[in-house]
Amino acid sequence: MSDTAHHIGHHIASSLKGLRQARGWSLAHTARETGVSKAMLGQIERGESSPTVATLWRIASGFRVSFSSLFGQGPGTDDSPLEQRHCSTSDSVWGQDSAGMQAKLLFPYDPLLGFEMFEIELAAGAESASSPHAPGVVEHLVVLEGTLVLAVGDEWHRLTAGEGLRFCADRPHLMRNEGPAVLRFHDVLHYLPGAAGGAAG
Repeated sequence: MSDTAHHIGHHIASSLKGLRQARGWSLAHTARETGVSKAMLGQIERGESSPTVATLWRIASGFRVSFSSLFGQGPGTDDSPLEQRHCSTSDSVWGQDSAGMQAKLLFPYDPLLGFEMFEIELAAGAESASSPHAPGVVEHLVVLEGTLVLAVGDEWHRLTAGEGLRFCADRPHLMRNEGPAVLRFHDVLHYLPGAAGGAAG
């Protein structure tokens, strides 16, 4: 594991523990709310397991917080969130998980603007299945390189470079790369009012 991935893994572990303590949830109760096993939750908190992006989403949805808050990225503190803000992926990369997906945080969740933005890479032949996110989460996907095969509920879509799709993410959805090279796309997550608490503790 790289130093950056280890750093983010530490944030995820402390964020999960902080969320549980703030709500007074046991591991068993957290497992019921998130759909992630008690054993896996314990391993994540102790830094013994690198969860997949899909698992992190289940945790975020169960706690009703933004995805980026688990990376230790809280809401912005600028007086005006509309001021130009430089984004960099150098310190905010969650290394490729066992499903072949890598997430790079471009803009962390901002409660005033109600969105966060990622650049996602999916290895050749890989797919990542997501359980429904919390109600009120809307995803906007725009393909940069490759072809994205996307299932939202029972609907299938094929998006090539330059094409995008917006959908309500409170349904099961699956992202697949059927091509021979890495697939890259931007993923903007918009949280309608009440959909996410933002900060992780």
